[in-house]
Amino acid sequence: MKPYRGDLGHGGRSDPSCRTSWRRLYAMAVAVLLLLAIAGSPAQARNPAPAASTAHVYLLRGVLNIFSLGLDDIAAQLRAQGIPVTVANFASWSSLADEAAAAYKSGRIKTIVLVGHSSGATALPDMVAKLDRLGAPVKLAIGLDSVFRTKLSGRVGRYVNFYIANGNGEPVAKTAQFQGKLENINVQNVPGVGHMSIEKNKIMQRKVIAEIDAVVFGRSAPGAQRPTSAARPGTASTAAVRE
Repeated sequence: MKPYRGDLGHGGRSDPSCRTSWRRLYAMAVAVLLLLAIAGSPAQARNPAPAASTAHVYLLRGVLNIFSLGLDDIAAQLRAQGIPVTVANFASWSSLADEAAAAYKSGRIKTIVLVGHSSGATALPDMVAKLDRLGAPVKLAIGLDSVFRTKLSGRVGRYVNFYIANGNGEPVAKTAQFQGKLENINVQNVPGVGHMSIEKNKIMQRKVIAEIDAVVFGRSAPGAQRPTSAARPGTASTAAVRE
């Protein structure tokens, strides 16, 4: 008895029409699997990198580099979201402004964000003013308990100064040359907050990151703050931070 040859035709050769059908079925199966893989990929659904690629956050530590280590935690969380970050001592603010302005003019950076703690917060108004003179306006600046009363000039989209009113922190005043929005927010009632811990405090870290995410990713800005009576003269607005 002759063996069964299935789709083999004359002389043991396969049927061309059958081979074509199998190729079509194989191609369709591969296409369906690729579509399912793309649709089910969480990276495709949540990928924030394109929005973050033209933003850069500069974090300025205070005197010495051992008292503002909470900024390293903030930097790590921002990098995990795809946001480029530079962490440096406050004394580098002028050279960092030059670097940021050059990157802004080249188009590599379109959104400049500044964060400073202690003396780093005190240096922020100077960095904002220099960047404005260089033609690279700051989108967002966040000060964490500046220890000296400072005055703000130049352009900035939003300047948020978190300070501890019953400690050494000072509000920021604006000059006639200032363009933008200034908020002085008293955080003395935040549990566990102090001058040496404000940038390490988890509540404050979440506040800072939420402010940055709002401008980098276009997410909803943090909720409106409830006014308090603990205002100092010269503040643009003063509020208590709550969870």
